[in-house]
Amino acid sequence: MDSVEVSTVVYLPPADIYEFLLDFPGYANYSKYLQRVHSDGDGSPGTRYALRFAWWKITYTAHTRVTEVDPPNRIDWEVIKDIDAEGYWELAAVPDRAPPEAETATRVTLRIEFDASSVGDVDLPSFVSTAWVVEKVKPLIQDEAERIVERIVADLEGEKRPVELTIHTTPDTV
Repeated sequence: MDSVEVSTVVYLPPADIYEFLLDFPGYANYSKYLQRVHSDGDGSPGTRYALRFAWWKITYTAHTRVTEVDPPNRIDWEVIKDIDAEGYWELAAVPDRAPPEAETATRVTLRIEFDASSVGDVDLPSFVSTAWVVEKVKPLIQDEAERIVERIVADLEGEKRPVELTIHTTPDTV
């Protein structure tokens, strides 16, 4: 499985951030490629989401499901159609990382694990191979994860600031 993990520190307590992240349909406001999100549930385990993505000449709806929650520490999810992928949002209090003007701080981590070879029925333009698309999309996943985290931090804290992101990917060629 390939993976992308992006983390940063937000100057709020985990509970405030958790409620914000649980509003999964709102993610469309942060993503360049996510057009809309339809939800069936309240964010608890079993809630299903249909996420409509568009990139280049390709549109795709990812079908996901919340698999487990541990308020205010973690939200786990999986893709349930077309590709083998799963991930989570994890929140960990790190009060020693708070600047003087903030009461506390939380490390927020978004991790996505995916098997690029598991891509199923995606409607591709003529003469375009699945392998080509997979190689083009891998770096987009990393860029998108970074963009989402930066935009969420700005909304949570009420203003844009330089955000230090820690990024890990596997394999190292991503």
